[in-house]
Amino acid sequence: MADERPRGDGKPSRGPLSGLRVLELAQIMAGPTCGMMLADMGADVIKVEKLPGGDDSRGYREPLINGVSAPFLVLNRNKRGIALNLKDPAAKEVLRRMVASSDVLTENYRKGTLEKLGLGYESLKAINPKLIYCAVSGYGRTGPMADAAGFDLIAQGFSGLMSFTGHPNTPPAKTGNSIADINAGILAAVGILAALFERGRTGLGQLVETSLMEAAIQQTYWQAAVFFATGESAKPLGSAHTLTAPYQAFACTDGFINIGGANQANWERIADVLGHPEWKTNPAFATNSNRMANREALVNAIEAVTAHQSVAFWQAKFDAAGVPAGPVHSVEQALSHEQTLARHMVVTSQHSKAGHVKGVGHPVKFSSHPSSDQSCPAPMLSEHAFEILSEFGYSADEVKALMACGAVGSPSN
Repeated sequence: MADERPRGDGKPSRGPLSGLRVLELAQIMAGPTCGMMLADMGADVIKVEKLPGGDDSRGYREPLINGVSAPFLVLNRNKRGIALNLKDPAAKEVLRRMVASSDVLTENYRKGTLEKLGLGYESLKAINPKLIYCAVSGYGRTGPMADAAGFDLIAQGFSGLMSFTGHPNTPPAKTGNSIADINAGILAAVGILAALFERGRTGLGQLVETSLMEAAIQQTYWQAAVFFATGESAKPLGSAHTLTAPYQAFACTDGFINIGGANQANWERIADVLGHPEWKTNPAFATNSNRMANREALVNAIEAVTAHQSVAFWQAKFDAAGVPAGPVHSVEQALSHEQTLARHMVVTSQHSKAGHVKGVGHPVKFSSHPSSDQSCPAPMLSEHAFEILSEFGYSADEVKALMACGAVGSPSN
């Protein structure tokens, strides 16, 4: 592992991964999610963007913050940036030199792309046997679809997720977020950390890979359990659960409240809170099996009660009874809630062009690093080229020459 180095804003890196050097050749969402997680935990993540243009998410024009892509900003904080034209032999040599003293490389190029450039795993492994090389692809590097391109929407459809998302008798729906992309990034980070643990025993790196397809299929645990047991595929249930009831959103006078009757004790408390203790012995509702078989009647009965009071009214009632319940928030409500803020899930940074920028905080906390700093903004294209290449032994004149020939990007502003 490398010595501790400053982040892009010059502040020392802090966190359990401090001293780990990561080269991020990945772009858009899955790979950058992985890189941001590692960076938030203290790794020195060097974002190696392509020339021309850089990460494709820089081109997402809506919305912009003072001319800078908001999607790019939210996924690339705490990273340093350099841009290379990897079709140029000089740029390839730059990357090879960087690989020689790095711990991890991440990429999400289509299978075979980096191999054709002489920058695939086997080539880089020969330079640095300790390298953890993490590849995120559409369908994985083996199997009949290994060469196919991958996108979140396509993965959600392929995995079955879209077949049971949404409401009954409506067209297939994807989840509102990019769940395959995000989960693939998280799985990549988990795989990297496991490979680093093994490297501590063996001294050797390895190839780690995952895919959007696998990341999406992993999200079907409950639905897969039903299929394996019954041979039946799950259908859309709106906000309802495939295994238990009542466990969904119910209408109130001013919005919706989720009620979690995931076990018998909670169900009986729900019946009492709603003023219908007789439901506990009603043959249609007495057990979870009964409630699942009569879900429509159950939902209608509950909503006939909840619809006459506010979300806050019912929240107070369920809280007092110890029933899991909570409001269905908008994104604005969720990101401004006192609990969200208390857990530092909204962080701010000061970007040189975009100005004051907010982002989603790191979801894992460490007792040894209770005040992890996530305020380093996403880099401008090739912003840290001089700084980074000087660390790898290039003189200022050599960097200027690499920029002049187009192998390395000049810092943008």
